[in-house]
Amino acid sequence: MTLTAYNHVPLPSFMYGTAWKKEATTQLVQLAVASGFTAIDTANQLIHYQEALVGEALQALEKKGIKRDTLFLQTKFTPVGGQGGRTPYDASADLATQVRQSFDRSLTHLGTEYVDSYVLHAPYSRQGLGEADWEVWAAMEGLYQSGKTKIIGISNVTAGQLTQLCEQANHKPMVVQNRCFAALGWDQEVREICQAHGIIYQGFSLLTANREVLADPEIQTIAKRLGTGPAQIIFRFAMQIGMLPLTGTTSRQHMKEDLQAEQLALSTEEIRRIETIAL
Repeated sequence: MTLTAYNHVPLPSFMYGTAWKKEATTQLVQLAVASGFTAIDTANQLIHYQEALVGEALQALEKKGIKRDTLFLQTKFTPVGGQGGRTPYDASADLATQVRQSFDRSLTHLGTEYVDSYVLHAPYSRQGLGEADWEVWAAMEGLYQSGKTKIIGISNVTAGQLTQLCEQANHKPMVVQNRCFAALGWDQEVREICQAHGIIYQGFSLLTANREVLADPEIQTIAKRLGTGPAQIIFRFAMQIGMLPLTGTTSRQHMKEDLQAEQLALSTEEIRRIETIAL
């Protein structure tokens, strides 16, 4: 199954996330692709990601005959404030230069001439969009127009910020990636904006942010009915409501099980119940 952004670019329906994998990144990316994942998410942010090790994995996969163009690569521009003091570009340069430098380093790290998706890791402030956000977004729009990235998007964004971006940008985001809490209706407000604009919503921390939901007796019952685990029920739920889920599992077994979630089918009633389970 694939999803399609409003600019007609197809995305795989499940994505493997590489945050916090440290020196295991190379091996885990290869394992994820061997298990069946075709979309990889990373960032040029040394505090949480090893983007260069994703590149090493891609080189190793290439040698095994897995070509770059069969994979969907997504990386991010992380502002100085999110870099933990280890900034992979000139922090004193103007913002447009920071974006270009970070993007060029990402291409070098990943050993590729283009990325499929380039995402602003987070807006510069918690509420609204300021001058810095617009400068960075304009630089990202430039990368999109040049064809160096097929998609641009934003992460960790509020409904208000996303509305502003959709209304005022030359190119509104094609993807949004947010931490997804069941207690907020699975980020309902942001998802509704995405739906209205043809933006693909990517949900992360679907399991870690919702541990109490995984343990809920109703989820356990649905899992039993389908002969699977609660994690797979959450991933299938995400897919059925139009979300692109991310998983960062380090287990070969879980990778296989998570990908099998695509074969499951939840009833309308089960979907409705999970949507409001933590409200």
